[in-house]
Amino acid sequence: MPAARVSSAVMTHPVRRAQAEELCARLGLGGLAMDPAPDDSPSALRTALVAWSRIAEGATHQLMIQDDVAAPPDFLDLVAHCADRFPGEALAFYTNWHARNGAAARLAALAGAGWVRAVPEEFAPTLAITLPVALAHAFRAYAGQTGERHDDEVMAAFLRQDGRRSALLAVPTVTEHMGTSSINGHAAQGVRRAVCPAEAADARPALYEGWVLEELDWLPYMRYGEGFVRLPGQDATPEARHHFTWREALPRTGLTEELIRDAVRAERPARGAAEVAGLYGESFADEFWIHCLMLGRQARRAALRHAPGGATGDGSAAGARLREAAVSTVGIAGLPPERRPEVGQAHTELLSAYAWSAIRCGEALPGPGRVPADRR
Repeated sequence: MPAARVSSAVMTHPVRRAQAEELCARLGLGGLAMDPAPDDSPSALRTALVAWSRIAEGATHQLMIQDDVAAPPDFLDLVAHCADRFPGEALAFYTNWHARNGAAARLAALAGAGWVRAVPEEFAPTLAITLPVALAHAFRAYAGQTGERHDDEVMAAFLRQDGRRSALLAVPTVTEHMGTSSINGHAAQGVRRAVCPAEAADARPALYEGWVLEELDWLPYMRYGEGFVRLPGQDATPEARHHFTWREALPRTGLTEELIRDAVRAERPARGAAEVAGLYGESFADEFWIHCLMLGRQARRAALRHAPGGATGDGSAAGARLREAAVSTVGIAGLPPERRPEVGQAHTELLSAYAWSAIRCGEALPGPGRVPADRR
């Protein structure tokens, strides 16, 4: 029995009341937090402030969950155990597959971590998030003074202030975002899903006992079919949210164009490249493979530097499934939003196999210099 006492509220709008009530009943949640001004301009923060105020007497933590979420029946118990492990932290139990934080969670999954520290400059994932009660009260006081309507942006700004650390992101994701509609104006982002979807049985060991990846170094990510790199310490610069292409970022990565070019020539499967290019264009096939090459390299470095024993993964079947899950979303998440609905099971498998060929190559990459002769 966890010591943490978690109260909860489902953030919703009158047009979604029925699905919110169903979610609340199915998960045994505390009740609905209804938009107090549903006819005004959309504002997620307006409703979030209601949710953060619905703290039950005696609770140690508050869970806010949005109404368009799927989660297992024992989700509250899982959250309570995680709150026991990290009693003072903001814990996010869902991360979008296409965000910088999604890239961080995917890298962490490949490295074998159970949690990863969010990048502070990006919006904080608030689809399913829990705060210690004191932090929830402090957030309400802080957020009530802003003119922002996006609660995830305000949450990120709140967690950045006064030396606080950004949220911890659950790497295996037992929650899932449903549908593509958005009351708050995010429908243009297209299909948005969890970065590392997992069954609760696989997720619990990683969340309860898995190591935490606190330092990301440079982080490869994709958006709209192109590869980018978040640089170390970028959040502390005027270019905190700038998107540096991987070529622009190379001088800070320890890699060279020659090294990448040699890896592409020696290791990229010609048939897979042709099939991906035929579906999504040659530029995407190139950018995607190089992104996954860099992802594999950084995941291996993270494991060597930070994992207990320096191992990538724990060798368990559950760990292998989590790695596969993280890679299964990398292709579709890297596509422009309008192309994501085209990706069926066969194309997902093609993109995953193509990604793995690059990831495995990246895991074996040395530092600056040429690809070893035995890999040519």
